[in-house]
Amino acid sequence: MAMGVKVQVWGDYALFSRPEMKVERCSYDVMTPSAARGILEAIYWHPGLRWVIDKIYVKNPIRFTSVRRNEVKSKVSASNVLQVYNGADKPLYINTKEDIVQRASLILCDVSYVIEAHFEMTDHANKSDNPGKFKDIMMRRLKRGECYHMPYFGCREFPAQFCLCEEDEIHTIYDEVPEKDLGFMLYDMDYSDKNNIQPMFFRAVMKRGVLDLRDCEVIR
Repeated sequence: MAMGVKVQVWGDYALFSRPEMKVERCSYDVMTPSAARGILEAIYWHPGLRWVIDKIYVKNPIRFTSVRRNEVKSKVSASNVLQVYNGADKPLYINTKEDIVQRASLILCDVSYVIEAHFEMTDHANKSDNPGKFKDIMMRRLKRGECYHMPYFGCREFPAQFCLCEEDEIHTIYDEVPEKDLGFMLYDMDYSDKNNIQPMFFRAVMKRGVLDLRDCEVIR
């Protein structure tokens, strides 16, 4: 059994990174389905349910801006952690003076979306769990502005504000644009084999400001 919800999300900046950009980050034109799922899970997650994204409505114009940020190019070595655990004298820190690097990012600005989604029950649900219970909890959280952790648009430094969308008919900034091809986008990650996690892609075609994901073809 599936039960649906509409959530409006907005923020100053967003970065939905294209995987083909190896060093400097470049955002997709719109939110990816996996990012939308992540926002809903940040608001309400339970092992007994699985969020499925149906539609993404683009409320604001697609606009980009470029920023430069300080990042680090390395991470603490896992072997060092293991050796320290076994008594070795190894450094467990990153020398930012040596590892810091400045990189440019092409990000979205002034974004606003409506996420239309539903959830499905999983095998991890308890005997007392039911769709009505989960729907009530989610609606209560949306109305109160509660979440497990602050949802974000791709990167944690770009927080996403959210509220319950109560519009019966949702209008977008692209209502007069019949179709806009956004190319191939990341759909989600396939976790069915934990030892071989695979990305999934789809051809994103925005029709009158809406990405309809209900019957899109997923390419692995």
